[in-house]
Amino acid sequence: MEVNLMTWAITIALVIGLFIFDFYSHVRTPHEPTLKESAIWSLVYVTLACLFGIFLWFTWSEPGNPHQHGLEFFHGYIVEKALSVDNLFVFALIMGSFQVPRKYQQKVLLIGIMLALAFRLVFILLGKVAIDAWSDVFYLFGLFLLYTAVKLVIDEIRHVPEINPNDMWLIKTLRRIIPVAHGYESDHLFIHKKGQFAVTTLLVALIAIGMIDVMFALDSIPAIYGITVEPYIVFTTNAFSLLGLRQMYFLLDGLLDRLVFLPYGLGGVLGFISVKLILHALHENKLGFINGGESVPVPEIPTVWSLVTIVGILTIAVVASLIKVKRDEAQGAIALKWNKDYDDIPMNGAEADGTPARPKNPSTSNASADGNPRET
Repeated sequence: MEVNLMTWAITIALVIGLFIFDFYSHVRTPHEPTLKESAIWSLVYVTLACLFGIFLWFTWSEPGNPHQHGLEFFHGYIVEKALSVDNLFVFALIMGSFQVPRKYQQKVLLIGIMLALAFRLVFILLGKVAIDAWSDVFYLFGLFLLYTAVKLVIDEIRHVPEINPNDMWLIKTLRRIIPVAHGYESDHLFIHKKGQFAVTTLLVALIAIGMIDVMFALDSIPAIYGITVEPYIVFTTNAFSLLGLRQMYFLLDGLLDRLVFLPYGLGGVLGFISVKLILHALHENKLGFINGGESVPVPEIPTVWSLVTIVGILTIAVVASLIKVKRDEAQGAIALKWNKDYDDIPMNGAEADGTPARPKNPSTSNASADGNPRET
């Protein structure tokens, strides 16, 4: 297999095709996906990723290591998938902050993720340019990931709250220059009534999802470059991990709050990859003030052992989380539902004044007999 411009074009076309299929088959008609639907399609996208990894395993070889690129893909995919789970906590925060009804959340997630993947592709290509121009950039990647890992653990210990999407500079700027209508009108992103144009709160939430995911890419892409220097593998691991993220959001409903040690596990993964990056930078060293600009004879961590270590760290974090939650519940603790539903917040005519949607409590007694929120 040769990765050339045609390979990139076909791959990007297939990824876009999958997003379009996802939109027309699941998202176009607003609805809240069932657990069965989410599980089936999560499995479908994981299977597609595995098949693609097997394809690389047998078709893209390196001298002396015919399965290296396939192994790197599976390694990167597991890391990206684990990091994407952490994204879901923030996605839930955004949905709650903008009071997005669950039947509209699929559209927000899918389009937001599509935008994020497009921005990630730019970051991936810039990363490759930086590596080719200056191999010692791995020092920066490693130190940045080490800082991110330490900050992630410290923030978890201190219970630092996640950023409020309403405080994001982009969201504040959008509200200053474009009228934002109160509430929702079906799943429309724009409205035009009585000669007045406005964007809906749904579009604001969508932009927040995309921008937050781009922020997460600032640590996930250097992490993948710590596993492989092939931008094609970096892109495909990102694409396949994001393709199933919408389904995972609904599939893990109620489980995320139970993964209490996941941030520590992710911190451990990022810390491990940062060490791997710094060791690689030392091995390829060209900085004059380190060993006279010569390579430093340090051991490099083989891809197989790196994969085993990362899977081990994540497994310990998940198992320890479930044990702790089960013990806490046995002592009388109450598990809270992280992903609440909200009634539709109706438009007030053509009203649009640049303010966020009026807050409304999660629906309880305002539900219909079948358990779905009633239209208002």
